[in-house]
Parts: sequence; structure tokens; C-alpha cells
Amino acid sequence: MKISLFSAFYPFRGGIAQFNERLVEELDRHHEVDVFTFKQQYPNWLFPGTSQFVKEGNSKWQDRASRMVSTFNPLSYIIGASKIKKAKPQIFIANYWMTIFAPFLSVFSSRLKKSSKRILLVHNLQPHEPRFFDALLNRFVLKRFDGVVVLSEQVKEQVLHCKKDAQVKVLYHPWYDHFDSKIEKSSARLQLGIPEESKVLLFFGLIREYKGLDCLLEAFEQLDSSFHLIIAGEFYGKRDVYDRWLNSPLLNERIHLADHFVPDENVHTYFSASDLCVLPYRSATQSGVTATAFHFGIPCLVTDVGGLQDAVGDKGMTIPPNKPQGMASSIEMIFNGDALEKYERRIELERTQFSWDYFAREFVQFANEL
Repeated sequence: MKISLFSAFYPFRGGIAQFNERLVEELDRHHEVDVFTFKQQYPNWLFPGTSQFVKEGNSKWQDRASRMVSTFNPLSYIIGASKIKKAKPQIFIANYWMTIFAPFLSVFSSRLKKSSKRILLVHNLQPHEPRFFDALLNRFVLKRFDGVVVLSEQVKEQVLHCKKDAQVKVLYHPWYDHFDSKIEKSSARLQLGIPEESKVLLFFGLIREYKGLDCLLEAFEQLDSSFHLIIAGEFYGKRDVYDRWLNSPLLNERIHLADHFVPDENVHTYFSASDLCVLPYRSATQSGVTATAFHFGIPCLVTDVGGLQDAVGDKGMTIPPNKPQGMASSIEMIFNGDALEKYERRIELERTQFSWDYFAREFVQFANEL
């Protein structure tokens, strides 16, 4: 098949870029794939982090994706649509995770020939920080695509609420497998300055209010000194919200903070050092963090929001959000019994069910059946 795919790609950083780079690698095995991305995703003044880009360097993606659209430049929508139309795709895949992308994705779709199958790959439909225009833009873009692929049942329900006759397929997030190999736990802990016999929790990824790090820190405060916590990710928003715990003399020796974006080549160290990955989110759809944790064989403790429970299943524990006391009790319960070992065995049993090969084959089959 001839496939065109639009998403964030190198030099843009983050989970969406990682997801699609891995997806394209799999599609490349059997199809001819043209890749398109942004010239500018967000104006710098709107971006909450330090940079939208990975560090400059050699990358196999450096010349792969055609950079053609700026989100707030309508003229670039027409130029981008012309490039995609010229590629003559049998399947056009557009990634959607911000409602501000609806206008240019709709232009891309409307300019294609009717014979092209248009698939919207929805990571998030309803933003974690909603705005008054979100519902209108969601309905607008959904009308212009033949089918929708989502990564959780919750997002499927949201899509059908916006467009009752939408053709929707749920394909669960494959497990990331492009990182460096897992290393010995003792070696990873030595690198991070963590005592070898500790019970190690991991909070990984961008730090935003809806991710509930404050709730985890309040729970961690209730755990004994055998527990250590790794926080690895860049702060998006005010850091001083967390200072009560990060600056506490009673806790700071047991909190290991890497407050920056973690490049791919360093990810394996944090997961190799950990026993349990904790996602104390207040809202969610799905998460690439669970997909990374399971690749490294690390169980997850998640809150019952969005599609997190579906992703975790028997490979961890699900608890209510915003309950620090309950979170602390659940963490103690996991470590006091044989739960960790049971979760780890379950991860290995399910590993082949979450492969990128399966995801890519099912995706293309869904498009062909429309």
C-alpha cells in the first residue's frame, strides 16, 4: 500500500513523535510510506517547557519527514495539503492530540482524492486542560475522516459522542521496544545513587498538574525509609507546588530528581533501577509510560482514570485518584506480598499481544475494510 502519515517527528520531541517513528518503522516493512511533519508545532511563547526539540545530532529521521506546516499559519495548510495530495496515498493517516490541529488536518483530508482512505489516529480527543472551542473543532475534524483509530475504550466513547456513526477501532498502545536494553538493577541504582536494597518507585514523564505528582509525594511521605522515589521528567508549570516535599530534610535523601526531558538513550537506566512505576494521574486517556514500563518488565500502579486500567489489567494495580492514604497503603501491600512477582510474570505472558507488528497490521486492515 501507498501510505502518507502526518505527525510530530524529529526534530520534535515527545511521546507522539516516538510513537509514530516506531509505527512508521513497522509500516515500512510492507508498505511505501511518506512521512510529513510540522515546520512549527507551537509558537515558543505558548510552549510550557524549555524546548520543543531534541538535541541536534545524527538521526535516521533527520531527512525522512517533510516539514511543511505551521499550526498558526493558514497559508501553510494549503502548501501541506498539496504535498500530501501529490504523494497519492491509498491510506492517509493523521495523528490528532490537540484540537488546534483540527483546521489544517481537515484541509489535508479535504484535498485528497475520494479513493484515498482517511484515518484519524486519535491520541487525545478531549484535552486535559479543556477550552470552550474543543467540542466544535472535534466534530469538525471527525466529519472529514472515513475512520478513526483510538488507543482506549474511553476515547472511543468520546468519538462516538461527537459523531454517532463514526467507524472506530480500538488498538491498544504497543509496548515501546526501541530503548537501550535493561541493565542490572544494582548497576542502575549505583549510577543514580540509590541504595541497592531499597524499594524503588518511579514517576516518569512530563510533570503537569493533572498527573498528580503532588498526590504521590503526599503518599510517599507516609512510607518508611526503605522506600525511594525517582522523579524523571521536565516540569511544565510551577515547580514550587512540590517544594514542600522536594526540600524536606526528611525526604530529599530518598527522592532522586532528574528535572529535565529524558533522552531515549538514558530511559533504560531509570526503569532498570525501579521496582514499580506509579501513575497517580487525575485524568488520562492512555499513557506511553505504561507502554515503556511493561517493555522493561516493570509493573504499574495507576489511578482509575481514562484508559489506564485497561492498559494495566493484571500487570499492576488500579486505585482511585486523589487518595494519598490509599495510595500509600496500596504501595505497601504490593511490596509486602508476592504481588510484584505475579505482575512481572503476567507482563511476560502478554508481551507478544502488544507488538508493533500486530498494531500496524490491524491498522492497515481496518483502513482497507472501510
